[in-house]
Amino acid sequence: MQTIQVRSLMGDYDVCCASGALAHAGSLIAGLGETTGTFVLSSPRVWRHWGRAVMKNVPGAARKPILFDDAEAAKRLSAVEHIARELVRAGADRHATVVAVGGGVVGDVAGFAAASYLRGVRVVHIPTTLVAQVDSSVGGKTGVNLPEGKNLVGAFYPPKLVIVDPQMLGTLPHREFRSGVYEVVKYGAIADAALFKFLEEHMREVLRRDAEALAFIIGRSIAIKARVVNKDERENGLRQILNFGHTLGHALEAATNYRRFLHGEAIAWGMIAVAMMGLAAERIPLMDAFRIVRLTASVGPLPSVPEIPAEELQRIMLGDKKARAGRVLWVVPSQIGKTEWGIEVPWPLVMKAVGSLPEVMAEARSTPMVKNAARATMRKRQR
Repeated sequence: MQTIQVRSLMGDYDVCCASGALAHAGSLIAGLGETTGTFVLSSPRVWRHWGRAVMKNVPGAARKPILFDDAEAAKRLSAVEHIARELVRAGADRHATVVAVGGGVVGDVAGFAAASYLRGVRVVHIPTTLVAQVDSSVGGKTGVNLPEGKNLVGAFYPPKLVIVDPQMLGTLPHREFRSGVYEVVKYGAIADAALFKFLEEHMREVLRRDAEALAFIIGRSIAIKARVVNKDERENGLRQILNFGHTLGHALEAATNYRRFLHGEAIAWGMIAVAMMGLAAERIPLMDAFRIVRLTASVGPLPSVPEIPAEELQRIMLGDKKARAGRVLWVVPSQIGKTEWGIEVPWPLVMKAVGSLPEVMAEARSTPMVKNAARATMRKRQR
């Protein structure tokens, strides 16, 4: 079993990753030490698939799980209150253990509830989606949305353990699986040229959920996330690179009331837009920008970007937790595998990039990218 350690000011923890890891959940959780009770938090749809296996492999857990809606639109403070009240009714005290079983929404909400309940109880993550396995379950970010924006209320609260079992992705709908692949593309673009190249050469195997391909991309992504978090847990510097595509992606989610895009889909559009911004601002080489667009497009179809007034997008992005002193700052790859952060982009250029998204995607999916790059280079030289 691959074990990746993540350092935290609140205590280091392990991410245990292997096919069949769920079968070892009981012994792994027991290794954390004594607890006065284990309480499983999940969603109805996840529980239908995995409830029996979880209860079998987490002995000692309370018989009745605490279930809540895992739709992004339901990721609100009311869900945290629901969980807290259920924990009180179940008799959970400060020495209880909360086990979050589900995707990113379950992990974010359950993590925030664990951070808040009795001022903090132990939490273990068993992520069941690709987004959660490679990204949201690692790093200690928890939170819920407000109507004004995504993840505006939350806490840094690291888990005591993360158990990643790629076999649990077998029940994931294909659209949700693809949503997670976009996050893996992000890791390659910002920090790992070898991972990016692997995705370019083996995307078919990844989308078929080939076991070896999944093991490689999941382990590699977790290692990148751990390396970044180890250096900057509270997002004061380097950790900001993990937000590549997220500034615009979060705004698209909020502007469409969290109902049009899955998280990874919105991030995909954000990455494409930033690649175009970086190209226009001469911050990324032409071919690297087009490789990002081409690889993102190769994952599959995306919901179209609706017409959103420029003023609304700007208002949402200025309200984002990553904005600084009334300025929207961007994460822009300088080449495949290397990234800059804290970049200010003129607002007209941002809107031009957003407006060009349908055309860029259409070209990426219909025309060889090398030809596009050559044409763009010639146009630039002619000017």
